[in-house]
Amino acid sequence: MPRLVDLSQEIYQGMGVYPGHLKTVVWDHATHAETIRLFEGGFSFHSQGLMMCDHGPTHVDAISHLDPADGAPSIDEMPLDTFYGPALCIDVSHVEPPEYITVDDLVQALDAGAHELERGDALLIRTGAFERHGGTAEYTRRYTGLDDEAGQWLYNQGVKVFGVDSPSPDNPISRTYPVHMMCRAKHITHYENLANLDQVTGLRFTFAGFPLRIRGGTGSPVRAVAIVED
Repeated sequence: MPRLVDLSQEIYQGMGVYPGHLKTVVWDHATHAETIRLFEGGFSFHSQGLMMCDHGPTHVDAISHLDPADGAPSIDEMPLDTFYGPALCIDVSHVEPPEYITVDDLVQALDAGAHELERGDALLIRTGAFERHGGTAEYTRRYTGLDDEAGQWLYNQGVKVFGVDSPSPDNPISRTYPVHMMCRAKHITHYENLANLDQVTGLRFTFAGFPLRIRGGTGSPVRAVAIVED
């Protein structure tokens, strides 16, 4: 049986979100004490309400989030095979903020591993942000990101999707967000706020990160999973 590695961060009230995004709120909608009075024989139920940004927790961006053009696909319009397939994880966690991740950093991380990056792969990039600051206010402020050339390198390698264990693949000190602009131009999407990439660094595996079918959604929370054949 394959080993399943959860690459998702928890969803909870008070969790850190990208500055300016909707806060995550969780509340009890109906409790066991309230609903037991509605039935006979002891049956009751507990349900909760959730309010969150479609870019709040571990999530994937829709092309429409990046591209303002008419006809840019929303999350429900993107092919399901976008979110599933062969993957590789590399480690650039030695690059600390506010520095940028460069092409040299990506190439050296690939060379340090035992596997080749193939066209059509998903590439997950361990920046170390989640391990350094996950669950703290620093997580949404202090992280590194790819520079312009590194973003173009991803496209040149033919990756299908990519993802980072931080709030954005762009450095928060940037005013131009070149990686997002590359994604807009090339219609390549990416995952943000991944977790536990230290458990799959250097491995080849199958990645699954399916979005909710949100009509017109600009993105969606996902349960990202690495399916590892040991």
